Amino acid sequence: MSDDNFIDSFSIYANRFSYMGRPLSRNTEDADVFVIGLPYDLGTSGRAGTRGGPDGIRSASANLRWEEKRWPWDFSVFDRLRVADYGDIEVPTGNHEAFFESVATQYAKLFAAGKTVLSLGGDHFVTLPLLRAHHAHFGKLAMIHFDAHTDTYEEKDAVYNHGSMFYHAPREGLIDADKSIQIGIRTEYTESRHEFEVISAAVANDLKVETIIERIHQRVGDSPCYLTFDIDCLDPSYAPGTGTPVIGGLTSDRALKIIRGLKGINLVGMDLVEVAPSYDHAEITSLAGATLALEMLYVLGANKGP
Repeated sequence: MSDDNFIDSFSIYANRFSYMGRPLSRNTEDADVFVIGLPYDLGTSGRAGTRGGPDGIRSASANLRWEEKRWPWDFSVFDRLRVADYGDIEVPTGNHEAFFESVATQYAKLFAAGKTVLSLGGDHFVTLPLLRAHHAHFGKLAMIHFDAHTDTYEEKDAVYNHGSMFYHAPREGLIDADKSIQIGIRTEYTESRHEFEVISAAVANDLKVETIIERIHQRVGDSPCYLTFDIDCLDPSYAPGTGTPVIGGLTSDRALKIIRGLKGINLVGMDLVEVAPSYDHAEITSLAGATLALEMLYVLGANKGP
């Protein structure tokens, strides 16, 4: 590893406060990709605690830092991308609007400098202000959404509910539902309520991974695309530490294979949300989140090329 990292192969359990031991920085000149935490769980409808998600994911990522090149990739992502940990977006207690304004302002600064952001939630509601921030720079987005729930529930008087983001996002013109797809859904949904393509968990668990990847690419095409991954897409045996666990989900292996298959898609933004470390006795969920997030970075690195 290069000398400009503050970690080396003999200190992977020290300085666990940053994602993958990357330098802490808010200087736009220091990185191509910034990892940002959003410790917000004021939209939670079930078990609270996802405000601890960013810290849990960062800490668990120490277990991944020893591997110079992540298997099965044939390159080290940090040779292709300069990655820094931006730290957390501050969440003023009970003040939703101030949080939204902070997201809009800080993400706009990064986008204006040509940077990409990997966001760590927080409950899934954070994706709505994130989509607003990305839309302001990239225009209408395609969306790839991994989840146990569609989060398209009509909550007209409860905008901040973490199950209503994708009811509001198409109506605000943020995403193109005709170019968006949801994978892993296994709770009640009515397809007539929205235009997203849905690959339910029951179907996704039976289909070949290659078929799922092909359907995602066909749906999204070459549109600028936002990737959002709710950790409860995974079966609770792989991710028990989340607010609304639902059995019958994807395995971590299947999810990783699908993420790898997103190479070539024009990913302009990504998030990993709903990790609640307090419901997990052995960092299982945090490690899953950290690993999926790293896989997303590798997709960006593969898209960039040598």
